[in-house]
Amino acid sequence: MTEALRPNHLSLANRLTRGVWQCVWLLLYRPTPRPMHAWRCLLLRLFGAKLGKAVHPYPSARIWAPWNLEMGDHSCLGEKVDCYCVDKIHIGAHATVSQYSFLCTAGHDYRVDGMPLMTAPIMIGRGAWVAADAFIGPGVIVGERAVVGARASVFRHVDPWTVVGGNPARLIRKYQLEHEES
Repeated sequence: MTEALRPNHLSLANRLTRGVWQCVWLLLYRPTPRPMHAWRCLLLRLFGAKLGKAVHPYPSARIWAPWNLEMGDHSCLGEKVDCYCVDKIHIGAHATVSQYSFLCTAGHDYRVDGMPLMTAPIMIGRGAWVAADAFIGPGVIVGERAVVGARASVFRHVDPWTVVGGNPARLIRKYQLEHEES
């Protein structure tokens, strides 16, 4: 199961910082050429992101709150990924989040008047691959080397070394690395 959602009240300072970040994203992050990953990493770090070496955040990737983003060495946020990091998002080393995917750490409690904002972190394991246009919900852990198929919707944890797909995502198979013979 996913981690329990918890109430989240965003402070005025949080909202103001997000406003400044949106201006920086629009004017300095988004218009950069694709190969300028180091520049985008610098901007993300200035806003509190914790990034490893050789990280590849693409220019059209939307990051809601960089201070809630952590990316391991050689990880990637592809084109037009929506990283809605109201809560923490950790992307492990060598993990890839492909184009148009949506990492969503927040929702609303529809059972309560005013539908308060509820959040839970997302963890993408080392070497995992979230394929194109997938949705990863609040509190989900995608295990090491797991593969989330294109257009899958994930609402529960994904075990390491598995492939899942569909809506809601279901186990397709378990796998192990094949070694090439020389």
